Amino acid sequence: MNLKNIYLFAFLITALFFSCKQNSSTNNQSEIRNNEVDLYESISQQYEILYDSVQQKKDSKYFLPRSIKNGQIRYAEAYDWTSGFYPGAMWYLYDLTGKNLWKERALEYTKKLDSVQYLKSIHDVGFMIECSYGNAIKFDNKQGYDSIIVQTAKSLATRYRPKAGIIQSWEPILHFEEGEWSCPVIIDNMMNLELLFHATEISKDSTYYNIAVSHANQTLKNHFRADYSSYHVVDYNTETGEVIKKSTHQGSADESAWARGQAWGVYGYTVMYRETKNPIYLEQAKNIASFIKNHPKLPEDQVPYWDYDIEITQDTPKDASAAAITASALLELCNYVDNALKEEYMTWAKTIIESLSSPAYLAEIGTNKGFALMHSTGMFPANSEVDSPINYADYYYFEALSRLKKIDTISSN
Repeated sequence: MNLKNIYLFAFLITALFFSCKQNSSTNNQSEIRNNEVDLYESISQQYEILYDSVQQKKDSKYFLPRSIKNGQIRYAEAYDWTSGFYPGAMWYLYDLTGKNLWKERALEYTKKLDSVQYLKSIHDVGFMIECSYGNAIKFDNKQGYDSIIVQTAKSLATRYRPKAGIIQSWEPILHFEEGEWSCPVIIDNMMNLELLFHATEISKDSTYYNIAVSHANQTLKNHFRADYSSYHVVDYNTETGEVIKKSTHQGSADESAWARGQAWGVYGYTVMYRETKNPIYLEQAKNIASFIKNHPKLPEDQVPYWDYDIEITQDTPKDASAAAITASALLELCNYVDNALKEEYMTWAKTIIESLSSPAYLAEIGTNKGFALMHSTGMFPANSEVDSPINYADYYYFEALSRLKKIDTISSN
C-alpha cells in the first residue's frame, strides 16, 4: 500500500473513531484505540518530513518552522512569538506516540529557547516558554527547568502596569507609528497568564498569581461586549487606568469579532478558572463558548472563517488555528461543568477535531512542507499567512488530540 493509500485509510478509520458512541463495547473500545494510533502515526510521519527540512536550518538564526510563504517554509528566530510551538508540538507527538525520538527532538529545540527567559520586550514569553519548557516539565519531569519558568515570569512581570492593572502587550514605538497607542493590551495576552501561575506554584511567590488575576479582571471588564465577543486591542492610560480606545489590529474592523481572538478568550478564562476556582472566570469561559457556538456565521464543520463579522464568499479564508484552540479549550472546560454542558462541549470538541482530522484540513503525507494542518489565517489585513499552515494551529490540534486521548482512556477503563 503506497503512502497516499495509507493516508486515506487513516482518515477513514479516524472518522469511525469519532462516530463511535460512548456506550461501545469493550471490543469496540479496543478498535478505537487502534484507530487513534493510525492518526497519530500519520501526523508523526508528516512531522518527520518537517523535521528533516528544519534540520538544515538548525545553525541559522532563523531555525524554527512557522508557516509557508511563496511555497517555502517561513522560519522564525528564538525571539519570535511563535518560537515555542514547534518544540511544543513535538512534546505532544511524544505524548501521543510514545516515541522517544520525539522527546529527544523536543528537548533539542526547547533548549534553543533558553535565553527567552530574559526577554522583556514582548508579552508572548508565556507562549514561548510554557509550550517548550513547560511541556518539558509536564512530559519529561524536567525539574531542572523550574528556574527558567520563574525567571521568565519575572521578565513578564516587568510589563505589568500597576495603576492600570494590566500587562502591556506591545511597544507602540517598536510596532506602530508613535502615538497610535499608548499602552495596547490584546486579548491574546490571556494566554500568557498560565506562566505566572506556574511560577507561583514553583516559587510560592504570590506576586505572579496576583498579576495574573489583576490582568484577567481588567480584561474581563474592558475587552468584552454585551454578547461576550471580544475586542482585539484595548489601549490604556497607564497612570489613570482609563481606557483610551478599543480597536483591532488583526480583525476586519474595530467592532468585529476576530475568530482567533475569541478562541484565545475561551481558552484563557478556562485556565483562569483552573488556577483560581473563581466562578466568575468559569462563567466567562462558558459565555464566550456560547457566543462562538451559536454564531450564525460559524460553518457546519465548526471551523470558523477568520472573522465572525465579515461577508462570506467562496474565497473567504478559514482559520483552522482558531478551531484547534477552541477544541483544546473545550476539552479542558469539560472538567469544570455539569454533565449536560460536559456532553455538549465534548460533542462539539469532537466535531471540530473530526473536521480538522479530515482531508479538508489535515494535509496528505508528503505535502504541506510537513506541517499537519492546512487553512489557517494569521493576519488577514496585512495579507500575512493567509490560508496557510501555521505552527500554532498544529500545536493546539496536537494538544486537543492529547487531551481527548486522556479523556477517552479514562472513560474506557
